[in-house]
Formats: sequence, C-alpha cells, structure tokens
Amino acid sequence: MEILEKILGNSARVKIMRLFLLNKNKIFTNKDIVQRSRVSAQVVRRELKLLLSVGFIKKRGDANWSFNFSFKYGEEFQDLLVRSDSLNSETILNNFKKVGRVKLVVAAGLFIKNEDSRVDLLIVGDKLSKAKIEEGMHRLEAEIGAELVYAVFDTKEFMYRLNMYDKLVRDILDYPHEILLQAKELSTQALKKV
Repeated sequence: MEILEKILGNSARVKIMRLFLLNKNKIFTNKDIVQRSRVSAQVVRRELKLLLSVGFIKKRGDANWSFNFSFKYGEEFQDLLVRSDSLNSETILNNFKKVGRVKLVVAAGLFIKNEDSRVDLLIVGDKLSKAKIEEGMHRLEAEIGAELVYAVFDTKEFMYRLNMYDKLVRDILDYPHEILLQAKELSTQALKKV
C-alpha cells in the first residue's frame, strides 16, 4: 500500500477511499468514518472536503456521506484501490505477531478477491488472545476499508473439526485460499489428507 499512499497523497486518503469503494451503497457519518478508517477526526474532515470537491463522494444531509456513483473515474479507482493486491502476507501476519502461538493463518475471501468465500481469514494456534486478535482485525479492516469475517480455533479444536469434516473448515480449505503461515505440525499433507 506504500506506493498507493505516495501516489494518492497519504494513507488516510487511501483508507477513506477504500471504505467508500467497498461500501458503495452505504451512508457514513463522520464518526463512522473515523472509527472504520482509524484516522483522526481532523484528518477525516480534511479528506472528506477534498473528496467532495472532486466529486468522489456526495453529502447527504448535515454530516452524512456516500460514494458518488456518477464519479467519472469510479471504475478506475475501484481497480486501483480495491482490486489491486493491497496487502501482502507480511503486512497481514504482522497484525498477529503477539496474539499467542499462531500455527496457521489462511487468507481467503477479500484477501484473494473471492467474494464467494465464507471467511476472509482463518487463524489457528494456542494460547491465543481474542482481544489482541480483534485489535489486529480492526487494524486490517481500517487498511482495507471493509469489515472482515474471520474464524479462530485453538489447534486441538481445529484438528478435531478437520478430522470430522466440519463444513466451515472444509469450505475454507477446499476452495481458493492462500496459506500465509503454517507450522510444521500442521503440514500441507495433514491438511490435504483429511
């Protein structure tokens, strides 16, 4: 995302534009934008003013905003900000370094541009802090501009579900996905064999 930040001016603008592009039919208040993008209220006001002046968004009432469907370059920005590979695996994994002993991270859904996936991220490990995982997810959501669906399992529960052909686990592993991190005890053979 560093390149996009440089081209478009700053990371706050990229986050806010992605938020609108990934939620084209939604109306946001300033407070919603601050919370979802994790950008200060002052910066949000400045960026909204700029985006309004170029026609990227339109104002709805006093403090409500939505994407402007008649924006001339909407498709181009959609391609650039949403369809491009915006987050690499290192960036994703950095959000979960201190959440416990992570043994498996699988990206699907939004991360691999597959809208049919049930989850966007699967995290498996031991002694995982749900609060720290939530914090990491919120940081990713702010970067991406969309809410993420994720599943978290401890290793024992994951292996049980895998061996029982649990529908959620099978839907993640049987369909397009990308393994970002995998401990030796959760080898690819073990995941495919079941």
